[in-house]
Amino acid sequence: MRMPDLVWAVGRVALVSYVGLLLLLYFRQAKYIYYPSRALNTTPATAGLDFSEVLVRTSDGETIHGWFVPVEKPLATVLFCHGNAGNIWGRIDVIWMLHEMGLNVCLFDYRGYGKSTGQPSEQGTYRDAEAVWNNLVTERGLAANQIVVWGESLGGGVAAWLALQKRPAALILESTFTSLPDLAARFYPFMPVRWLCRFRYPTLTRLAEIQCPVLVAHSPDDEMIPFAMGQKLYLAAREPKRFLSLRGSHNTGRDETGKAFEEEVLTFLREQMVKNPR
Repeated sequence: MRMPDLVWAVGRVALVSYVGLLLLLYFRQAKYIYYPSRALNTTPATAGLDFSEVLVRTSDGETIHGWFVPVEKPLATVLFCHGNAGNIWGRIDVIWMLHEMGLNVCLFDYRGYGKSTGQPSEQGTYRDAEAVWNNLVTERGLAANQIVVWGESLGGGVAAWLALQKRPAALILESTFTSLPDLAARFYPFMPVRWLCRFRYPTLTRLAEIQCPVLVAHSPDDEMIPFAMGQKLYLAAREPKRFLSLRGSHNTGRDETGKAFEEEVLTFLREQMVKNPR
């Protein structure tokens, strides 16, 4: 085979392979975003905490499962939107931390996770969070200024959407990206992922419109979501706002920062609850 023919043949194989990879990323991208687990191996009772089951119906007919863990004389109630992997049983440590901080917590699984029905999607996660919010308001009688919406990682995108719709007492974004296309571009710089990405979670653009107080927490050592994204989120948020620099990796920042993290969050929340009494 002549050299030009060989180059052309290799080029065709490379082009077909590249197009195939593009198609794979486009049609199977949900598999790269959501990593649900169905297994529920424990409950808050394992940690000695009283809790009640939460079962709510979404606007499109899915059943969302979660736990409500109360405290006596709560400072506020946290509606917690977890990250893209696992399910709520892997967040017992979060429940315990919030309980020790004097906060009620409602932790739920998105559709397709844990005992929740359906398959995860961006619009689906929004509907799931909204259904849980509506349950807190209608069934538990909570006002918007008693509810803090807290999102970790991908859950920050869900929490930001909910805060824009409902105006809670405060929004906490922990280790959250600016948008999913921004994050995908970091992992696939050789691909036109901004064009390919069917999932958006545009947290950065939403922050300019969110009217509740915002706390952004991020670690400079986050290996998954760049620290600069957390800084951009903080700059985009309206006052009042606070930035908390964590220590540790993407999945250990909260734990490695320890009591300093809890104290900063509590100080922030106390300030907001005083300004917006029940």
